[in-house]
Amino acid sequence: MGGDEKLRRHRAAGRVDARERIARLLDSGTFTEVGLLAGRSETPADAFVAGSGTIDGRPVFVGAEDFSVAGGSIGVAAATKRARVAGLARQEGAPLVLMLEGAGHRAANSLEPQRPAPNDLQVLAEMAGEVPVISVVTGPSAGHGALAAPLSDFVVMVDGLASLFTAGPPLVRAATGEQVTKEELGGPRVHAAVSGVAHNVATDVDAALALVRRYLSYLPSRAGQAPPFTRTGDGDRTVDALLDIIPPDPRRPYDMLDVLEEIVDEGTLLPIQPEYGPSMITALARIGGRSVAVVANQPAVLAGAIDVAAADKAARFVATTAGFGLPLVQLADNPGVLSGSASERAGILREAARMFVAQHRAAVPKLHVTIRKAFGFGSSVMGQNAFGGQTVSLAFPGAMLGGIPAAVGGETSGADDDTRRALVEHEASGPWQLAQTATYDDVIDPRELRNRLLAALRACRHGVAIA
Repeated sequence: MGGDEKLRRHRAAGRVDARERIARLLDSGTFTEVGLLAGRSETPADAFVAGSGTIDGRPVFVGAEDFSVAGGSIGVAAATKRARVAGLARQEGAPLVLMLEGAGHRAANSLEPQRPAPNDLQVLAEMAGEVPVISVVTGPSAGHGALAAPLSDFVVMVDGLASLFTAGPPLVRAATGEQVTKEELGGPRVHAAVSGVAHNVATDVDAALALVRRYLSYLPSRAGQAPPFTRTGDGDRTVDALLDIIPPDPRRPYDMLDVLEEIVDEGTLLPIQPEYGPSMITALARIGGRSVAVVANQPAVLAGAIDVAAADKAARFVATTAGFGLPLVQLADNPGVLSGSASERAGILREAARMFVAQHRAAVPKLHVTIRKAFGFGSSVMGQNAFGGQTVSLAFPGAMLGGIPAAVGGETSGADDDTRRALVEHEASGPWQLAQTATYDDVIDPRELRNRLLAALRACRHGVAIA
């Protein structure tokens, strides 16, 4: 550590030192350090504390930048340690947790004798999809260290302390003349709501570490391993509350989170990236004790229309969770992808297509439900077609479907009055005609939704014990 005075100032600012952060993250007494003697005496541990331990009894590897030593900057020894701990996580098939609060590569590195060593970012790129990688940003993180965040599966930023940027405010001012604070440049609001680099924001360091432990509880330690099963004691039951939550009028909004809280095991819903692309919900949860990934339209925002950020968020989330074997639950209630000149300029076609590819190629059990509506490409990206590798495709009785809403479609195609009426009648027939052709497997009573999802999970090829 950086000495008593630096630690005192560090703690007075509401921050937690590197070793204490590791101790609070891991199971008590399980930390074994790697590379303690690396570096020089004036830079203890070369400003990077690394090693292994357990979380809920499962092995993990961890590395924490130490802001109290040389501003948490990366020296020659620290660079080697970063690559070493990442390589160990990959080699041993265990999650890697990085805690970021450093200034990037140390300026004096160019004066130091260099030796061949792998770059830790190269290792992170190579291990993508093999083991979970998590970054917790506990202070300002710039340059090389900050690049670990977008290479991670899950990024948590601590509100009031964390920031991420390629270069900090002094360098930005020198290079561009722009006067900007750390928070304005790369604070939690920037990366959680605008850029999408961060997934969740925590109120303090302890909340961030608790979020990491909870996130890992849904995932296996490595790809190819079954996700953890937890006996929640929550099995088959009807969800009568859905009749009150979901308005029959497809134009009236409601909060899809209320629906999800009803159908998943009690207390298990963990929204991921809630501030970014909020017309789409991505969340981890359990159904019958089994970890699932949830992608659901949010009618309370943009009527559930899928914009660029929503599609980007969903595509990345599906790719990550499918890579670790989590079944995918998709709840559709949308008027399609967001139209308009601003949406087109932002690249909605590209991002919606990327989302479609991610869900279509996900080699996991896929469970689709159309709640009220799904129009155009909005049905495709949500996996509505039962022949897209779905384990089950269901609909509620009043669901409306079509290329575009019938009234608009009739006008834009120049259809005559009889054809327009036929289109409206076809739309009003809801899912029944599609069920007749097996595009839907069934049209169900909303109160039976949880039970039907449980039945599908029990029947799927990746089946495990379910409560």
